[in-house]
Amino acid sequence: TYLSSEEARRATQLSLVADVANAYLTWQADLALLRLTEDTFKAFDKSYQLTLRSNQVGVASALELSQSRTSVESARVKLAQYQRQVAQDRNGLTLLLGSSLPADLPAGQPLDSPLLSPLAAGLPSELLQRRPDILAAEHALKAANANIGAARAAFFPSISLTANAGSLSPDLSGLFNGGSGSWLFQPQISLPIFNAGSLQASLDYSKIQKDIRVAQYQQSIQSAFQEVSDGLAARQTYQQQLQAQRDLVSANQEYYRLAERRYLIGVDSSLTFLVAQRALFNAQQALIIDRLAQLGSEVNLYKALGGGWLEQDAPVNTQRSVPAG
Repeated sequence: TYLSSEEARRATQLSLVADVANAYLTWQADLALLRLTEDTFKAFDKSYQLTLRSNQVGVASALELSQSRTSVESARVKLAQYQRQVAQDRNGLTLLLGSSLPADLPAGQPLDSPLLSPLAAGLPSELLQRRPDILAAEHALKAANANIGAARAAFFPSISLTANAGSLSPDLSGLFNGGSGSWLFQPQISLPIFNAGSLQASLDYSKIQKDIRVAQYQQSIQSAFQEVSDGLAARQTYQQQLQAQRDLVSANQEYYRLAERRYLIGVDSSLTFLVAQRALFNAQQALIIDRLAQLGSEVNLYKALGGGWLEQDAPVNTQRSVPAG
């Protein structure tokens, strides 16, 4: 029972690590959005001043001037929004740390830096056996004099979590019914799980599963596999989404460059240029937001795997081998 409580402490600690990581990444993303908005505001204001002068000499219409001012004021709204979010992010991070941020905290790397460690193919499902919630459920079974070795063999699927390039393995996706969330793994067991002082007759699965501690252990395993499955699916799709968003930003940058050139030489009106400016700003904002979502999903995968996917990230808790008694 004590060891089960100790695993609950570890679960809280692991959650705190993930919360701090997510809070820090959110802070960095909002800082990036603030810098982007500051640059965009200056660009919009510069365009507005050009349009204002053109309007004063009768070249630009009142409609073009109004559209340009709308862009400036929209950027001003975003500027205030991100200034507020950056301040709130810092306060939230301070609350999680329980102290002020270190004065010598190094500057964060840009969000588009290669921050993610590779995920190897063939990660064993046994990696999940170090999760605090699973270990806590194991200790609860030990407290009831359960044969944990037999329970683990019966309830814990031994499969590969990842396929090539760290993607979701067919074995893992096959545990759930076509993505519907139905758990397909059926334990096969006819062993004396509970001894209660003397060896009893073998109990089949239908009887064993009625014990609340067994049900809790089974639920913790199912939750672990589902969370990892969701995390691996997110890792693959976010990579595709981010590449598409980067391509969209690149296309909008070219659109903006051409629109600005045509506006300055008088081929197009300022309206076309304004549309290009807004489209580029929106695409750049979306890229930062998508990157934050990807990094957040990586933090969740780290948590789902019990503290990472490298052996040195979170050693298996050796307390699991302590006998009940």
